[in-house]
Amino acid sequence: MKTLLTSLIFLLASASAIAKDVIVDVRTPQEFAAGHLDGAVNIEYGSIGQQISKAGISKEDKVFLYCQTGHRSGIALDTLKSLGFSKAENAGGIEQARKALQKPSTTPP
Repeated sequence: MKTLLTSLIFLLASASAIAKDVIVDVRTPQEFAAGHLDGAVNIEYGSIGQQISKAGISKEDKVFLYCQTGHRSGIALDTLKSLGFSKAENAGGIEQARKALQKPSTTPP
């Protein structure tokens, strides 16, 4: 029984440590509310250093940052890199990020 419990605890700990892909919109909440990429979380670029871990994003996750033009996401990328987020990337502006990160529709024409 003790071995089973130990194995179960190890399995649960391992599952929670699995890295994931995360899309972060670093624009203002108002810009985010006006339209954003599916599945994106909103963390303003100026507070990303303080808010990234509160959003459940770890240094092992692959983080794709975008804003309106790519400028603010570049600033956010510098912040995350300085904090040890080695898998963070600037996906650019919202339209560029949409083309690169969103899955195409599978509905037939």
